Amino acid sequence: MPKKIKPTGKQISMLLLHFVVFAIGSAAMMFLYDKGATKWVYPWPAWTVAAWALCFLGHACIVFTSVEDPNYTTYRKQQGYDN
Repeated sequence: MPKKIKPTGKQISMLLLHFVVFAIGSAAMMFLYDKGATKWVYPWPAWTVAAWALCFLGHACIVFTSVEDPNYTTYRKQQGYDN
């Protein structure tokens, strides 16, 4: 069974930065999208927020569910990266 890789402090801090930017950007988009409208306006930022949320979820999965690949060094040698 492959070993789980423990996330580094930098990975966690970058994930938190991603979350902060996501939260501020999403809140700003949802707050500003219908400024001055008198009738119903299609909530177009919802698509952007949903896509960004999926990206954030993927980022979190990469940080917290990565496992060690025992054949990674062999692969790099076969590809000519490490001679």
